[in-house]
Amino acid sequence: MDWDWEYAIDSLPLLAEGMLVTIELTVLGALFAYLLGLVFAMIRRVGVPVLSQFVYLFVEFIRSTPLLIQVFAFYYLLQPAIGVKLSPFLTGVIMLGVHYATYTSEVYRAGIEAIPKGQWEAARALSIPRSRVWTGIILPQAVPRVLPALGNYTISMFKETPLLLAIGVVDVLNSAKEAGAETFRVIEPYTLAGVFFLLVSYPASILVRKLERRVGTV
Repeated sequence: MDWDWEYAIDSLPLLAEGMLVTIELTVLGALFAYLLGLVFAMIRRVGVPVLSQFVYLFVEFIRSTPLLIQVFAFYYLLQPAIGVKLSPFLTGVIMLGVHYATYTSEVYRAGIEAIPKGQWEAARALSIPRSRVWTGIILPQAVPRVLPALGNYTISMFKETPLLLAIGVVDVLNSAKEAGAETFRVIEPYTLAGVFFLLVSYPASILVRKLERRVGTV
């Protein structure tokens, strides 16, 4: 099948709309994953009775099951069971965030554990409030160290948004599928979708590598 430039150009508006959805899902999902992952890490580090054990089991369960199954179960099984109906887009943001929070939590834990024990002991000796220890001493040192790893997970999340087709979210890849279904020409829209992914993920990967080198020199 020959490449049709006119059809490819005509497909661009639909693919651009899908790309915008993909970026929105990634940005919102990543922010949710960063915050929830930090909460998980802090709960486990502090050792809150029962709650820390629950978080550990939840993290292991989510990390051990595919994202697609989690999305499907949350949207088609759990929501009807509890009488809640969220939009496919919001469901996608929540599930991307929850899924990747279980990975970012381990990244945060590694950053926190890398803080010398002497700093924890000094804070206790000076009777610094625990909230001040976290916000003024631990997190300002731990978070910058893990930014490259968080960036890598964000790129991975960006490339997994097509899985949300299972609940009707139309991202750039699914927009390409729709365009191809109308004309039975799939080469142009799928190729352009791949180019869109490359144009975003490759520069992001370069930025993460630069950040890794910068963190490594600190």
